[in-house]
Amino acid sequence: MARFLPRDGISAILLSRPGYLGTPLADRTTIDQQADLLAALLDTLGIDRAGVYTWSGGGPAGYRLAVRHPERVTCLLAHAAVSQAYHAPHQDVATKLMFTTAPGRWLLRLLAAHQPEQYIRAELAAEGDLSDEQLAQRVEEVLAHPAKRDLALALGPTAVPDRHRRAGFHNDLEQFAAITSLELEKITAPALVVQGSADGDLPPAQSTFAAETIPGAELLTLDTGTHLALYTHPDAGAAQARAVEFLRQPART
Repeated sequence: MARFLPRDGISAILLSRPGYLGTPLADRTTIDQQADLLAALLDTLGIDRAGVYTWSGGGPAGYRLAVRHPERVTCLLAHAAVSQAYHAPHQDVATKLMFTTAPGRWLLRLLAAHQPEQYIRAELAAEGDLSDEQLAQRVEEVLAHPAKRDLALALGPTAVPDRHRRAGFHNDLEQFAAITSLELEKITAPALVVQGSADGDLPPAQSTFAAETIPGAELLTLDTGTHLALYTHPDAGAAQARAVEFLRQPART
């Protein structure tokens, strides 16, 4: 997810929240506990302040970090990030079998390796509400762009709630369904909210709400963008350039 960041200008701290990839869930189940854990990570690394990039299910903890520890956040980039009560969209039986069983995951890896076009088509179809014509065009664009193609092929397996991610995934769904308010109106850091208008995973209204609630926030909407808009949209390059410019802005004193 950080591949678009220039390595000579931004140092990326890549973390796995509790319940994902070896970070114990333990008793750190709530959104606020996880936000405080992010601040503790900065303490451990000896970093006073940092820009925060939060995407999808990372949204609540990122937003709450900015609320609970405003002195630690120089700016907040939120891409298709959960900002209100959220319930996962319904999945048909075939989709559940594909993403939640070992044979299904094996088939996904096989498709990624040997039939990338089919794999990317299925991924974009699952992440967005595109017409058949729009989907075909988007798949063609992604396949023709090496960086977009590589990202789409690499990202798919990371979204599967396998045994390395299952605890965090199910805890997220439970916590997100219970959200009443993330108190976004209390955020003082500059905020840039990026959202695809055809996102099939997160209702675009969630990002609109965040942009309207966070004081002075900027909303960047990518028309017909899916949940992967910042990476696969035809205007992804320009959106990424804006994101980098935003993250590089001088910290407010």
